[in-house]
Amino acid sequence: MGIVFDNLILMKQIRLFVFIVFIFLGSFFSVAQTPVSFTTHKVRKGETLELIIDKYGIDEAQLKEYNPSVERFGIRRRMNLRIPVYSNQEKVVETERQVTTIDTLSFSLHEVAPKETKWRLAYQYKTTIKILDSLNPEIKEGLKIGQKIRIPQAAIQEVIPERDSLFNYYKVLPKEGFYRIEKKLGVDQATLDSLNPNLKETGLMAGMILKIPGEQSGDFIIENDLLVERVNLADSVFKKTDINLSLLLPFKVNEIEFDSIEDTKHQLQDRNLHTLSLDFYTGVLFALKQAKERGILVELNTFDTENSYAKLDEISDQLAATQTDFIVGPLIPANFDYVSNKKELIKIPKIAPLSSNPVVFRKNVYQSITRPATLRAKMYDYLERVIDSTQHVVIVADSLNRSIEKKLRAQFPWAISLRPEKGDYILPELADSLLIDSLPNKVILETQSFPLIANALSQFNAQNSAEREVQVFTTYRSNVYDNENLSRKMLGGIQFTYPVGFKPLDYSSDSEFIETYENLYGKPPNKESLRAYDLVMDLILRIAVAKDLESSLELGETQYRSNRFLYQPQTNGSYINSALFLLQHRGYEIFEIKE
Repeated sequence: MGIVFDNLILMKQIRLFVFIVFIFLGSFFSVAQTPVSFTTHKVRKGETLELIIDKYGIDEAQLKEYNPSVERFGIRRRMNLRIPVYSNQEKVVETERQVTTIDTLSFSLHEVAPKETKWRLAYQYKTTIKILDSLNPEIKEGLKIGQKIRIPQAAIQEVIPERDSLFNYYKVLPKEGFYRIEKKLGVDQATLDSLNPNLKETGLMAGMILKIPGEQSGDFIIENDLLVERVNLADSVFKKTDINLSLLLPFKVNEIEFDSIEDTKHQLQDRNLHTLSLDFYTGVLFALKQAKERGILVELNTFDTENSYAKLDEISDQLAATQTDFIVGPLIPANFDYVSNKKELIKIPKIAPLSSNPVVFRKNVYQSITRPATLRAKMYDYLERVIDSTQHVVIVADSLNRSIEKKLRAQFPWAISLRPEKGDYILPELADSLLIDSLPNKVILETQSFPLIANALSQFNAQNSAEREVQVFTTYRSNVYDNENLSRKMLGGIQFTYPVGFKPLDYSSDSEFIETYENLYGKPPNKESLRAYDLVMDLILRIAVAKDLESSLELGETQYRSNRFLYQPQTNGSYINSALFLLQHRGYEIFEIKE
């Protein structure tokens, strides 16, 4: 008992000490925040609380501390306010010559143009989104084309550029300083000052829009052209920590002759359903291991579909009697459709995991691979922004992609077409004659034929020189491009740019992940195992956070090692992943273009 008593005395002494320190620091802070003087401000027509505190460089609490009536009645016309002036703040004198902030009564009308956003207007007119909202309450939910809104007059307007892949834009959060921004985005104060000259005059202000380098944008997504923090489910509060997962893979174990070591070895060396299933399975196991480390226990039910409908009937009966949270697989679209059509499984979420080939969209069906049409639509939009009539456009499309060629010709009427030969190659002299030195050459390659891809990329890379600039794009990069004969050096030479649903690992930042995986399974993760890891980790975390998959869709876009997920609902109760990457090769590296 004596030990307990001593601990109680010690705890009381610690609490008393902490209380005294708290009182002292509180008093010190209060003294530090004491105004050195006051100025008077008479509220005029059209002024809001946000405009006033922004004008004098104080916060709302500081204004209300010396103006109690504001708390009760709000800001009213002709009200006289006491404005505190602090030692680290220059007093603002209300004369036209000395006021450096925006005159709250001087505003103009701006007609909203297509694709215009509030943050771009805030950037252009050197104001904040909060001030725009206060002057125009009707735009808080968003802008409408043709809408006329009030804009504070700035002495000099920022000339806001068209969307440029070299830059991104970020809205400063309340109480956010240079150090916190550098930690989040990787951009130091010197870089911010150079890209945002007005920072030296105003300092950081909550709501202001900053231009930042496109490559230094942290783990953010783009919404309405503005960087927004991506949701991190791993750091969220888990509402469900016991999850049941059913996995359907075509291991086809019954076809493996285990008595013949050489035959088995040969089968497992070839790329087939056996090896594909094993790679996918190890990715799932790795996800379950890491989920367990986060306190989530997953019961895994694994079924060998044997690529057989009879076996799928048997598995479906078992699944109907199981309380499973979701089903991953089968891998083959036809088999997936067969399972998703089972009435007894209609209430269970079923995820198509690996193939980009279309599946039948039924209730509770989730297509996790981004469709080619979504990728192409993104690329059409990107090309529209980065290519204009000052550039020379060449379209190379094979016979299977004439419809894509037609759409591109409509988008770029001045473009010329270079038709490949029957053997899927381009005549070198023809390529040389169609590319020019006087303008940047933008080549759009549309084919899934590897011989044509290899020939075209090699030739266009050879044409690139100090006198002739050649860049190559495609609206759809299929798995054909994964061929090891396409070197990163060649792709970097032509700054190959494309949309894709999968981003390769970055060995500098993912080295620990790769090493841990390799120690467990004897080889580094490949595309299929990474896909399995990302997909299953996302599904587990979504259910852990939201209790069920459908409710989790409100959480927005998620990203893991190499894959992103943003499920969009369809009219029949199914969902399609619309997330993607826009990638560009430069030198030996691959960069994401955040759009």
